[in-house]
Amino acid sequence: MSLHIVQLEVVPTNDDQRLLRLVFSNGESGVVNLADELDGPVFGPLFQRGRFSEATLHPLFRTVTWPNGADLAPEFLLDLLRRQRGHAA
Repeated sequence: MSLHIVQLEVVPTNDDQRLLRLVFSNGESGVVNLADELDGPVFGPLFQRGRFSEATLHPLFRTVTWPNGADLAPEFLLDLLRRQRGHAA
């Protein structure tokens, strides 16, 4: 069974955090902060006002995508979520 995202919510913030609340097909869920992960020509624009909040769940591939073509694999997001939880513990 391949991992995919079943639910996505952009968490509003007043600072430079870029938060997504995710539910994965394996039952794991949580909030992931992408602020330190968004780099380069595709992800850089997501720091412009309002652009990050345009995140959607791709209907076929079931991963996070943005209108500018940026996307993130569910495996990467789950690994990041687990690492961030480990740092908070």
